[in-house]
Amino acid sequence: MKQYVIIAQDGRDTEAVDRRMEHRPAHLAGARRLKEEGAFITGGAILDDQGTMRGSVMILQFESEEGLKKWMAEEPYIQNGVWKDLQIKPFRVAEV
Repeated sequence: MKQYVIIAQDGRDTEAVDRRMEHRPAHLAGARRLKEEGAFITGGAILDDQGTMRGSVMILQFESEEGLKKWMAEEPYIQNGVWKDLQIKPFRVAEV
């Protein structure tokens, strides 16, 4: 399995939080599906100093890069412009 860390920053416009909240149910449903399939390792929201969600970090794994590309094509936060700055890096979870 190929593992990836996804670091995604939300937009900073005045509608950014509303856009995130609008698409959050679909995003979380997708994360649950990934977990059921064994692709979701961990993840959560990046918070600002006031505790407002401003981005996300996810660690995912797929059999191939095609799985990653399929996830990207279907991820609501990507498709609906919630995440404006997206970094995806190869990753390896430490076995401790």
